[in-house]
Amino acid sequence: MTDRSTHRLAGLEPDNLLAFLALLGILRTLEHAHPELCARISWTIDEPPVRPELHVAALTTESEIVVAVTRGLNDLAQRHDFNGLRNLRLSQQKAAERLRAAAISDRYTSDLWAALVSDAVVRDRTKLQEVEPTPLCIQHGQGHQHFMSRLASVPKESPGKATGIDGKPVIIQETDSLHDTIFKPWIRRDLNSSSFRWDPQDDVRYALRATDPTDRKTKAGTQHGANRLAAVGLSVLTVVPRMRAGKVRLNVVGGGEHCRRFAFTWPIWRDPVSLAGIQSLLGHTGLHNAGTREVLGIVELRRTRQIQVDKYKNFTIAEPLF
Repeated sequence: MTDRSTHRLAGLEPDNLLAFLALLGILRTLEHAHPELCARISWTIDEPPVRPELHVAALTTESEIVVAVTRGLNDLAQRHDFNGLRNLRLSQQKAAERLRAAAISDRYTSDLWAALVSDAVVRDRTKLQEVEPTPLCIQHGQGHQHFMSRLASVPKESPGKATGIDGKPVIIQETDSLHDTIFKPWIRRDLNSSSFRWDPQDDVRYALRATDPTDRKTKAGTQHGANRLAAVGLSVLTVVPRMRAGKVRLNVVGGGEHCRRFAFTWPIWRDPVSLAGIQSLLGHTGLHNAGTREVLGIVELRRTRQIQVDKYKNFTIAEPLF
């Protein structure tokens, strides 16, 4: 019988969209760099607080897992080359060209572009025939936040400076950043790092605060390792055309609508499941049926909603549905 290791991923909370996307990124990087590990994920349902647990087909340490994830992440990040595209705004023709080019490239590049746009869905409020971007893209240049620029740069960026124990900036190493993201509760100490606004903590408002949230001296940091992994994990979530209110709109696997806003739902399951299995669960049409969830070993569904405050969009903490 093959020896296996299990690792509790203490940094990835079940109610955070960024953490779930980072979880997909971990599996994607491990499958790319070390498919022989046969990585699987379960959730520690009976060992609260609930966290994902990584199962691999070899006796490994946390450090070895981080090294493997780093190797896969750095390799896949090199595919994040979008020829200077800053925002996910493409004409129908340009989108079709990029999708065709990705389809004859490598599998990861094909999957990534399939998670970004579809040339079958055009915005209904533009004369330029621009295609709709994935609903997970909520940065379109507001506040100098450009989604494609970040998708190209963030996976390749070293963490750089972080807040030390004494409050002063320190240099953090790449493997330390990823180790803290995966195996430790997040403290978001990375400075000057970009995010995708998938972390509910990115929703920073002025009201009832003693400090200016945009002041560089008091501005909240990010969990840079999580954003790097989530940028890769995005490739798992293929976009799909869908009829809504008599119009063709763009949806994403696991996505839907709640109170006229985009919402994303993921399951919490008991037994070890592969990345392909997770994709199947996200796209399963029967998850709102208690009997179906029981058969699949799903104990809970979590749903995050897209919200907008002023000109910025964010995602809420994911609430349990059942």
